[in-house]
Amino acid sequence: MINLCPSSIAIMLYLAEKFQTPDFWYPADLQQRARVNEYLSWQHTAIRMNGSKIFWLRLMIPKIMGVEVPKEKMDGALEDLNNSLNLIEEKYLQDRAFIVGEQISLADLVAIVEIMQPVGAGLDVFNGRPKLSAWRDRVQAFIGKELFDEAHQAILGVQENMKQFDPSKLELFKPKILRLFF
Repeated sequence: MINLCPSSIAIMLYLAEKFQTPDFWYPADLQQRARVNEYLSWQHTAIRMNGSKIFWLRLMIPKIMGVEVPKEKMDGALEDLNNSLNLIEEKYLQDRAFIVGEQISLADLVAIVEIMQPVGAGLDVFNGRPKLSAWRDRVQAFIGKELFDEAHQAILGVQENMKQFDPSKLELFKPKILRLFF
């Protein structure tokens, strides 16, 4: 599972500037760059946090730790995730092809990675969201289906790989993990 924490975002931006990546990834235009920065500043406390929570509540805690997640906990987490997805659609995408406009940017790459976490836990977040689905398809088309699939292989295959995981390896961390979520 790939998680992009604030420090990894800073490193990504540093690398984009140091190696002078194509302008669309991290635009020189201040207004477009501000839009990328706005999304990157927002995502780690919203879609990342809510997507990760769903991943843990739907998959890791019940399947690996054998603990049933209370319905009200799951309902609250789903509501938070849906609120974040609504913001992505209404505030960040609006009627644009990508978060910044007609060109893909680092904001789109970070967004798709975080949105795929709940998908890896078996929750189709794109169902009933044609705007989000069309955006995902444009991101996939831009980077290529093969690379897109390769980048998300680990998260999308986690349910299958869990069958080979030994839950006793997490026993030491179980109390701490459960305190984080309950």
